[in-house]
Amino acid sequence: MLNPPPTSKFRATARYVALSCMAIASLAAAASPSSSAPYQSDAHKVTSGGQMAHMSGHMHMTSLRPVQPGDQQKADAVAAAAKEAMAPYKDYRKALADGYQIFLPEVPQPQYHFTRYDYGLEARNHFDPLKPTSLLYKKNPDGGYILVGAMYTDRVEADESELNDRIPLSIAHWHQHINFCKAPAGEKAKYFGPDAKFGLLGSITTKEECDAAGGEFHPHLFGWMVHVYPYETDPKKIWSTDDDDHGHDNMDHSAMPGMKMN
Repeated sequence: MLNPPPTSKFRATARYVALSCMAIASLAAAASPSSSAPYQSDAHKVTSGGQMAHMSGHMHMTSLRPVQPGDQQKADAVAAAAKEAMAPYKDYRKALADGYQIFLPEVPQPQYHFTRYDYGLEARNHFDPLKPTSLLYKKNPDGGYILVGAMYTDRVEADESELNDRIPLSIAHWHQHINFCKAPAGEKAKYFGPDAKFGLLGSITTKEECDAAGGEFHPHLFGWMVHVYPYETDPKKIWSTDDDDHGHDNMDHSAMPGMKMN
């Protein structure tokens, strides 16, 4: 049975998150000469100062570990399973019919997440590469969607050892979005601009600062997540963190079990 959809309160906060991330995507695209930039082990390594520098306090990304025997084969097996899981859903309407839900379909995004909430719930305690939490689509000019990848998730409390057991950290970057200060009523404009205070572009990165500004602080947004693009022919792009053409994961996810805001 499909898990109940998110509450209206969570949807409102998630909308601000998605809009903040879309602004980040635009800035990252401007800062990067191409979408095939090298992996970066932490957010501050892809910032160049100013507004983008604020991202360093809002992103936690696993660092690449030295490759161990069997790591590549294990990651390749997960990518192959993702490709198998995606196969029935090249027609996005089949995904909708099977219980996937589009998050923020009315908001223009470079990449849309079609999410199965029950798969997200299962992923809290068990990793099944044939059950990705989300399918990743790009939108056609005619209003349809093109399937490009999948997303796996884990609960926010998972440690790196568990993440490495699922998909080796020598191959893939898992990430979390952190230190989100939700703007108080009437101050939504301060999510953006060179003097942004709130959200994932904001200068506020601590609960004390957020409380003082009248905001609502969340140490983590959702949980651990990783994207896979099994149709890519370049091995470096299969587990890319910037394959959405905008240099940053837009985190346009809904409130799925295992990816809670806290």
